[in-house]
Amino acid sequence: MDQHRSHNPNSSHQNRQSAYKRERDDSGKNHCENKHSRPNHPQYQSGPTPGQNPLSSRGLSTRREQYEKDFPVYKQPVEVGCFSLDSERRFFNDNRQMRYYVEPDRSPNFDLRDGYKDRFIKRDDSVKEKLDHMLRWILANRSKLSSRGTAASSCALDVDFVTWRGHLTKLLTTPYETREGWLLAVTRFRGTLYISEVETEAARRDQENRTERHEEMMYWGYKFEQYTCADNVHSLPDPGGVVNTNEAFCTVVQTRLADHRLLFSGEVDCRDKDPNAPAPPACYVELKTSAEISTPKQRSNFHRFKLLKWWAQSFLPGVPRVVAGFRDHEGVVVTVDTFPISKISHLIKNEQNCWKPTVCMNFCCEFLSFVKHIATEDNPSVVYLLSWEPHRDVTFSIHRDSQYSFLPHWYVEEMTRSQDSH
Repeated sequence: MDQHRSHNPNSSHQNRQSAYKRERDDSGKNHCENKHSRPNHPQYQSGPTPGQNPLSSRGLSTRREQYEKDFPVYKQPVEVGCFSLDSERRFFNDNRQMRYYVEPDRSPNFDLRDGYKDRFIKRDDSVKEKLDHMLRWILANRSKLSSRGTAASSCALDVDFVTWRGHLTKLLTTPYETREGWLLAVTRFRGTLYISEVETEAARRDQENRTERHEEMMYWGYKFEQYTCADNVHSLPDPGGVVNTNEAFCTVVQTRLADHRLLFSGEVDCRDKDPNAPAPPACYVELKTSAEISTPKQRSNFHRFKLLKWWAQSFLPGVPRVVAGFRDHEGVVVTVDTFPISKISHLIKNEQNCWKPTVCMNFCCEFLSFVKHIATEDNPSVVYLLSWEPHRDVTFSIHRDSQYSFLPHWYVEEMTRSQDSH
């Protein structure tokens, strides 16, 4: 593991580029056709079906073989800001919740059950925050985002899409997901498309029916962070403290996927404490726990399912490595290993019928083109609801002044007021 933490100035720059370059090199040319350059879309049916509204007859295919093309252009993500949520979930436009990675022994013997009963404050899952924290960040940092175009430009932000990293992760993994569907709400406002998740009935039922064992295992991931993260560069982790899942540090990154300009935010576990580490997001570390692997079948499942989610989640914001604690059945971490994101596609190469990074990225690219194609009315009270179930096409419906509206009045008013005065 030590070799992954030593940074010389030259290697850090190479590491920053490697995840993006290598994924593209593995998958052929660095290219993604956009909807303007192709006369017809095999992915979505375009003709109206007799007796149906032509709009509702269109869907987007999720069949993997349609996305086995060249790896699309994905620009190196750049951090444009960050924010923190405190122990009461209050927003701060700063990095006060940033933590520092302290490398554990290879066989650390961490007890992940410790504190579950008496030192755990759990975030209220029933509170749906939608894009609110991200929108607060945008209002506080508009000068970094305002359009470079003319004053008459209707696009208030210089981006096509605003969303959470987690929503994009779901899109990347969709062609390989066989169990969980999703609902994504899209609103076009001032030229920018906002994407927010809507809880599905199945997800709501799953949450209500979670077993105590499942609840405790969700705690284990946070506890592993407590064993490996310090509050500042000079301190050590304090595993005797309280685990409070309200607290979060989030990066905000800007990038481009083909012709789609993206602004998204995602929670970051910690950063490298080496003073010579590269600038964010290349200094960030993602922490995970997983069951220890003792059979070939377990290893195959780890490669096919877990590494897909880990890769997608970290590749998007440019986080270069995942540190994983492998635990026994009793929740004791027995080994720790590091997975550089740029090497994950090599790890899975020999796996039969395994996932492909190029399919994930091309599907996401086409999904964003599809959204641009359908979500044409610029109105904060209009929501395009995109729905997907495994083995089906993505479909959509349009809702006005409905329970799906998610852009808050304070955001719409402030953005409108500031632009009108501009």
